[in-house]
Order: sequence, then C-alpha cells, then structure tokens
Amino acid sequence: QVQLVESGGGLVQAGGSLRLSCAASGRTFSSLGMGWFRQAPGKEREFVAAISWNGGTTYFADSVKGRFTISRDNAENTVYLQMNSLKPEDTAVYYCASHGRAWLSGTYYYTKATYDYWGQGTQVTVSS
Repeated sequence: QVQLVESGGGLVQAGGSLRLSCAASGRTFSSLGMGWFRQAPGKEREFVAAISWNGGTTYFADSVKGRFTISRDNAENTVYLQMNSLKPEDTAVYYCASHGRAWLSGTYYYTKATYDYWGQGTQVTVSS
C-alpha cells in the first residue's frame, strides 16, 4: 500500500509558475516509478510527466515539454512537478501516481493502467 499526498496547487496568472509536490509513504519510495497526470472538467485524465525509480529517466507529454520538469528526492520520499510558462489550458486537477515495476520503461510510463496508487489531486487554475 502506498499513500500519496499532493500539494502546491493554486491560482496563477498565465505565464506564471507553480511547483507541485507529492509526498509518498507506505513503501520504499526509491523502488517506485512516479507519474503526474491531470484531468480538466469534462475531459479524460491525461499523462503529464513521469520519472523512473532512480530519477535517471523522465518522460513528458508533448504539450508540456520545455515548460514542465519533474524531479524526485528519494531521501524525502517526494516527487516534484515544476510548471513554468503556465497557460490557461493547463488548468486541471493534477494527480500523482506510483507503480512498483522498476523494470518498466518507455510507453508504460504514459499509461494510466501502469499505475497502482493515486493521490487525491490538487487543483491548478491558470487565469488568462
């Protein structure tokens, strides 16, 4: 069992920045692959970014490449999503997710079904 708690969401103007955090507990964090997804009203939950268990590989949706970065601190059991140059279309609830399959790579990280545990989400609203 893994518990995930997101924080850092809020209201920001277009062009601004936010940093989301996701604190994990319940399992050795360094064994977990971590991802961020988001869901806007009336839309499917979509992949945003992910990071491998050791931080060596990162993955990004095309829509956020060059604007968002993902990192992790295994000593603090936390994964971060730094969001810069925010746009109104980034408005959504952002969810942190984890999986324990360290051997996975590539397209598995983009897929919701790969992830076993999810946080409650944090709202990000970008005003124009």
